[in-house]
Formats: sequence, structure tokens, C-alpha cells
Amino acid sequence: MPRRWNLLPVLCLALAACVVTPVAMAQDDYGLPELGGASASVSSGEEYRLGRAWLRQFRAQTDEWEDPIARDYIHGLVARLLPYTDVHDPVIVTLVDSRLLNAFAVPGGVMGVNSGLFTFADSEDTLASVIAHELGHLSQHHYARRMQRVEETQLPTMAAMLAGMVLAAGGAGDAGLATMVGSQAAFIQDQLAYSRRFEQEADRIGLDAMADAGFDPQAMPEMFRAMQHLASLQGGNPPEFLLTHPVTESRISDTQTRANQLPSPAPHTSKVFAMIRGRALLSLHRSDPEQAMTRLRQDDPPEAAVRYLQALIDAQRGNTAKALATLDALSEAQPDLSMLPASAAEVALDAGQRDDALRRARRILRLQPDYYPAQRIEAEVLLQQAPDQAFNVLRDMSDQYPEDPHVFALLAEAAGRSGRDLWGMLARAEHLQLTGHIDRAIKQIDIAEQTARDRGDFAMASRLGERRQAYLGYRQTLRNF
Repeated sequence: MPRRWNLLPVLCLALAACVVTPVAMAQDDYGLPELGGASASVSSGEEYRLGRAWLRQFRAQTDEWEDPIARDYIHGLVARLLPYTDVHDPVIVTLVDSRLLNAFAVPGGVMGVNSGLFTFADSEDTLASVIAHELGHLSQHHYARRMQRVEETQLPTMAAMLAGMVLAAGGAGDAGLATMVGSQAAFIQDQLAYSRRFEQEADRIGLDAMADAGFDPQAMPEMFRAMQHLASLQGGNPPEFLLTHPVTESRISDTQTRANQLPSPAPHTSKVFAMIRGRALLSLHRSDPEQAMTRLRQDDPPEAAVRYLQALIDAQRGNTAKALATLDALSEAQPDLSMLPASAAEVALDAGQRDDALRRARRILRLQPDYYPAQRIEAEVLLQQAPDQAFNVLRDMSDQYPEDPHVFALLAEAAGRSGRDLWGMLARAEHLQLTGHIDRAIKQIDIAEQTARDRGDFAMASRLGERRQAYLGYRQTLRNF
């Protein structure tokens, strides 16, 4: 049954705009994410837990765009804008494998970007304008402010909306709609779309952040005009981003006036953005790579981006030597772009050239020890060649990326291959809870705790028991759905 996404983006965007303080990690909890912990206040704690519950259920029901290089790039854009948006807490980025034109932010500091956004965004400034606008909603706590009017139904309403989002994402569009309509129809009618004031605030914060971060604020009104034109071409079926961010002539005029008051950098073309866009287009057109190339060429990209995409297409077709030669030449010409040697390492790994992939990844890590794409490649190669080393690498990565289910999946495998079965059980449980399978995670942690007790490892059993209690608290949060 095909997925039905029409409702999901509406609600994703409607829930944007409440960031809360992340929960501190316990010293004896293996550096793993704490679930159900205390927060600054009852309401913000509930929003944090529900938002993170949504993320896990979202992962369970939707397809991720699994691309470490693209994820690192989006993280970089968010980090570049963040200091100018008054959002002080870390933002988790999740990439969605969807053709729909959308980006979203939800309570708990989660930023989502659809791969389909790259079909519309033809420049880095355009993409930055979307992200900056969403960060503007987060910085102004629009969700919390909107919900103050209905304090007595805040949590039940949020839970109902989150539940509907998950149902819609899982393909049960009609069921999701019914869940949300029910007794909440009047509330949703009033609350789904941001008020004009909130949109203006988010536009203002986003425009100022763009200018301060060195992006062109003119991209925002231009983006709104392009979306408005796209909506007219689609016969009243607007891009998903517009469903809760309606664009009017007055809004375009307001953003244009504000943008005119802000400095614009000299015109430039981002080679990195164009290359990432090529990756997104290839992911969207994986069965017809030439269509990805045709789409990229339509917007007159830098020649380096065309060569880069052609190298990825060559690799996909099994022409590994040709792909590596092109990527190496690009890397030599642009030595500051880590994504180029990382792409070559990916190509080598996919072709089964593990030694070459490891050599390439470690060359990057000598200069950038925390470059996530290279870390992943090193871990995946070591998993096959030296599981004990892989475990140590992945153990460190689990501290760095406690919300990354892929790290814990690899860690579980490394633990099993290196004879650390208790660690393997724990890592598998973490992967299960991060991907929304909380009951299976609890069963896994129960087995691990009993095994530890049977072996007399009571210190480990105690720590596993603490994780079990955290999982139980998380399951209670899920029951709010």
C-alpha cells in the first residue's frame, strides 16, 4: 500500500517551535540518551518527552534518507544559522526520503529535511531560508505560546496530533485524519496554521539570521514567490511547506521590504550545495540516474558538481575506477572539501575495496577527527576486519551521537563479533528504542539484565536496570499517544 504523506507535513510544521533544555546524561549510564528525565518545568519536560517520542515513532513509520554526507552538510547549515536565532540548545537533524517539498521542526529540538526539498531549492541561500524560518519558529517558542490559550488540553491535544502524524506517515492517512479530527476538530482548525504574527516573527528572525550568517536574505521573498507560482501551477495543491505557512501577497511584500533593509553578499554559487543537491537528486531518481543529471543541469550548476554527480552515477553503474579517478581529481582541486575524499571512501567501500576505503577515511580523520561520514566508514570497515577495534571506535561514537540509531546498530554487531555479548544486548536495546520499538527494547534489556546477574556482574546488572527504568518511563510517554 503506498504511503500517504499529505497530512504528515501539515502537522510536522504545526508542531514546530518549542525548544527545551536537553536532559543531562547520567555518569553511570554509558553516555546513552536519558529518557523520561526531569526538565526545567513540568510543561517543557512533557513537550521534550513527547517530541522525542514523536521522533522515535516517526523513524518507525517513515523512510530515512540515509546519507551521512548530506546529514553533515545540513548540520553545518543549521550550526551556521543557530547563533543568530536565539536557539541555544542542540538541534537533531533527521533526513526524510520523500519527494515532498518540506522541512519541519518539532518540540524537543528536532529538525527534519525532506530530500524532495532539493528539487525545489536551486541555491544554498534558498535552502537556508527554509531552515532559518523554521529556526525562527523554534526561537520564538511559537508552539508553547499558542498552546497557552488551551493549557488544560495542551498535552492531550499534542498527543492526539502526534498520533495522527505517525498514522499518516505509516500509510494510514484516513485513520490518521480520523484520529486528529474526532473531538479535536475545533482546536485543530484554530491551531494548525501559524498566526500571521507568528509567521512574521519567524520571517523576521530568519531574515536577520540569514544576513548575519552571510546568506542572501533576498532568497526568502524569492522562495515565497516561487512557491506561490508552483502552487498555482499545481491547481490548488500547494507544496507541503505552504500548508501551514500560507503565502500571501502582503507576506511577500513584508519579507521583501525587510530583506531590502539587510545586506546581501556578493553573488556566488556554492559548489558544496550543488554537490549535495546532486546526491539528493540521485537518491530521488535512483532507478533513472540520468534524470538526476538532467534535473541538476537545468539550473546551471558549477561544472565541479556535474563531474561529482557523474562520478556517483559511474560508481552506481559499477565503474569504480572511473568514479574514484574523478573524485580524486576533484579532491586535489578542492582540498578543503572533506565530502570529496569521503565520497571516494564510500565508493571504495561499496565496491568491496575495504583497505582503500579505510585508508581514505583515516586520512580525513587525521585532519578532522570528528567528521561523521569518515567515522562511519572507518567503523564499517573495522567491523569486518578488526571487530575489537570497531567496538572501541563505535563506543566512542555512541557518546558523540547518542541519538543515532545507526551507530547503535553497528555497535551491537561489533560487540557481538568481539565477544561482548552484554554490550551487544544493550546496544541492540538502544537501537530498538531509538527506532520506536520500545516493547522489544524492554524485552532485550530484561534478557541482558538477567544474564548479567547470572554471571555475577552486578555492576552491569544495576546499570542495565537503570536503563530499564528509563525505558519504562519512555513507554509511559508513548502511551500518551
